[in-house]
Amino acid sequence: MKYILTCLILLCLSIQSGEAQEVVLEGRDAIFARMKATCGTTEEGKPRYGMWEGRSYSRVPGEKDKHLFDVVGINTRQCNMTEDDIRGLGFKSVGREIMMYLDKDSGEILDVWKNPWTGEEVEVLHVANDPVNMRGFRYEKNKEGEDVPPMKLRQYGETTYSADEIPLFYDNPLGSEYQVYVGGAYHAMEIFNSSYRSHEMLDSKVKSLTHSNIAWSRVAQWLPWMEMGSKPGIMIFNATGFSTFDKSEIWPRLQKIMDERYPLYNVPPPLDDSRPNETSWTVFKKHMEDKNKKTVRSKSSGH
Repeated sequence: MKYILTCLILLCLSIQSGEAQEVVLEGRDAIFARMKATCGTTEEGKPRYGMWEGRSYSRVPGEKDKHLFDVVGINTRQCNMTEDDIRGLGFKSVGREIMMYLDKDSGEILDVWKNPWTGEEVEVLHVANDPVNMRGFRYEKNKEGEDVPPMKLRQYGETTYSADEIPLFYDNPLGSEYQVYVGGAYHAMEIFNSSYRSHEMLDSKVKSLTHSNIAWSRVAQWLPWMEMGSKPGIMIFNATGFSTFDKSEIWPRLQKIMDERYPLYNVPPPLDDSRPNETSWTVFKKHMEDKNKKTVRSKSSGH
């Protein structure tokens, strides 16, 4: 008893001093927390709006980093819940998202961008990915009925954080079938640091988060529409934002963009959406294929 009291006192002192405490959640507690981190709730079919804004830079060997443009975006999602006899409770998110590239000085939407290396003006293809779904249900247990690895969070008193690094390395949709021999695979890393109110995230009896904040960074290759070819270098994105269930809290600028350019993105995909995901690369490929078809039709019609 004396040992337990001592541990509790030390825990309280460390929380008050701001020292991080690792929180380890297992089983159903873990899946509830994962659902809240992804969906904002343990209830099915509640649309959630995640917004962010930030900047993008270039990093080229031997050059000073360049501030290329700013970004602003929104993800509209909802979650589908399920129960399996062996794997227990599970969930899957369905969503779509946009991200606009903005002039770094004026803040206006960039539909044409002047490449600072080539001097050429290029058409900007903003992010409009539909859908961006989880690839399958995430359950509290594996196929053998055993608990999956626990969820680890960092608690600083009244604020709890999740930290995720997502390395990406896959065949580039714009490349050939010989990428394994000549290179060209898409290589990037997404970094998410999200914060929540501790009592909302850690108490499984609390069904929904009032809000959550996010810090997002991305290290990636040049965007295809920039027409950078084989020029060495990478891009670095850094942004912050928050998520809400209240549609009235969507930033007016984003709401205007959705209403005028992407009205479909005001609502998430249906819960049973099974379409393959879109990325900047697959969307760009379709854009170029459509553009080429229009050029061929124009030439064949004599215009």
